Parts: sequence; structure tokens; C-alpha cells
Amino acid sequence: FRQSGSSFHVFDQGQFAKEVLPKYFKHNNMASFVRQLNMYGFRKVVHIEQGGLVKPEKDDTEFQHPYFIRGQEHLLENIKRKVTSVSGIKHEDVKVRQDNVTKLLTDIQVMKGKQESMDSKLVAMK
Repeated sequence: FRQSGSSFHVFDQGQFAKEVLPKYFKHNNMASFVRQLNMYGFRKVVHIEQGGLVKPEKDDTEFQHPYFIRGQEHLLENIKRKVTSVSGIKHEDVKVRQDNVTKLLTDIQVMKGKQESMDSKLVAMK
């Protein structure tokens, strides 16, 4: 846990994957563990000074979740796996997306036509 109790750190990913993960999971793959964390709404903490682009000096990865707080065990029940199901997508939403794609394709065709017209005019001017 972080001092504030609002996040947790994995200081040595190699050792964590080798020694801790197999005790609680059927694998020892850090990437799979991170994917599971993300599925439950945990996010990697990126510090501003790192800018999100600079890799931290040490092998230290920090994760946080709004309901994962030291001493607040009653909040843990709110940590749930995110469920995305195809049945949850409304038919109208799919129709709107199809209409948007159709409009975009039509716009692209019009732009191609204008580009070809401009190209032929440019050749004529040369």
C-alpha cells in the first residue's frame, strides 16, 4: 500500500510474477494480472513528473481503484468486474453507427472526385 492507503505498488514485477501470482492465480504472467486489474477498474498510476512517457527509474508499478482503500474493507464489495455484452448494445445504436459510416464513405467518395477533378485541372494548367 501507498502511505495514504489509496493505492498499492508492485516494486519488483519479476519476483512478484514468480512468487506471488502462482499462489493466487493459475499463471505467473504479469501482463495477465494487469489485464485482470483493468477489468476490475484498477488503473496504473502515472505521475506527472514522468509525463506518462518516461519509464520509471526503478521497477515500481503503482495501481489504484476508488474503492480500494486501506481500512475501508466495506468498499471492496463495490469492486466488480466490468461486463460488456453484445446484448447490451441497442439496435438503434448500431443503426446510427451504420448511418455514420455510410455518410463518411459517401463524403470520401465526393472528396476523391473533387481531388481527381483538381488533379486533371492542374495537369491542364501545366
